[in-house]
Amino acid sequence: MSDTLTITRPDDWHLHVRDGAMLHTVVPFTARQFGRALIMPNLTPPVTTSTMAMAYRERILQAVPKTHSFNPVMSLYLTDNTSVEEVDAAADNPAVVGFKLYPAGATTNSQSGVTSISNVMSVLERMAEKGVILQIHGEVTDPQIDIFDREAVFIEQILHPLRREIPALRIILEHITTTDAVEYVKDGSVETLAATITPQHLMYSRNAIFQGGIRPHYYCLPILKRSTHQAALQAAATSGDARFFLGTDSAPHRRHDKESECGCAGCFTAMNAIELYAEVFDSLDQLHRLEAFSSFHGADFYGLPRNDSKITLDRVEWVTPDSIPVDGEAHSLQPFDAGVVRRWKQRH
Repeated sequence: MSDTLTITRPDDWHLHVRDGAMLHTVVPFTARQFGRALIMPNLTPPVTTSTMAMAYRERILQAVPKTHSFNPVMSLYLTDNTSVEEVDAAADNPAVVGFKLYPAGATTNSQSGVTSISNVMSVLERMAEKGVILQIHGEVTDPQIDIFDREAVFIEQILHPLRREIPALRIILEHITTTDAVEYVKDGSVETLAATITPQHLMYSRNAIFQGGIRPHYYCLPILKRSTHQAALQAAATSGDARFFLGTDSAPHRRHDKESECGCAGCFTAMNAIELYAEVFDSLDQLHRLEAFSSFHGADFYGLPRNDSKITLDRVEWVTPDSIPVDGEAHSLQPFDAGVVRRWKQRH
């Protein structure tokens, strides 16, 4: 058993960095590990145009330490009012690689999202023509649908009909959580359908949210599912199938917001993301497949060159810190799995 692992520098194909002081706190963690990251556009107001995305990208670059080479790539927020002209502008901008579809009300800052897929069909058709990728938060928002079934219902009622209507549209089903999603993606073409998988959905089932009381730092959307779904995600991630790749969905929130009477959704995994994935792959005796999942599949789907630098991980025990200061507040951001012993560490 080797105590070191060297892989091509990975990419994070689903990342939230917020803005302002939070952005300056969290971006260096990602820049240390990853060559690129796909930046989510659900700010307030949302990032709906290429012009807004370029301004946001510049703010992110200002937060990257000079010792790191890091390329943020941008997604635009799809709304009922997105124009085909904006699709054309995005297609001509190499720093913009897709549009994010949030069903209105599905997650944090999604109130400006798409209210009905029928409202954006002309835009999606233009995206298919231009080869622009659609990144989907795949959950229905009908309050009558059980929260644990919303991904499966979305696939059946929205995604499957959409792909029949526009088969050339290139789609990434983000942060999948169910056996249903795994099987659906496996049945699709590697050229037009893929999925990202987060560390929290690989590491935990829904029991983690409720053990010893409500544990808000394990609450994310889509919510953690049964252990049978967790096992399906683990099998997909470690299978070598090019349709599955790394996307952390790291989503920082101030601790008092997570622990309030109505805590917000999101797990802040960016502090040690690649180490979390390494631990999962190691536990399944699949470390030899971590590089393809984290460094090759996503870049290949997006049609981008693989990174030419390397990172090295060492098998060593260390403890995830309890908190990270933001804007002078000492305990304002709690990392995922705070206080837990980790077993891999990126070498600096």
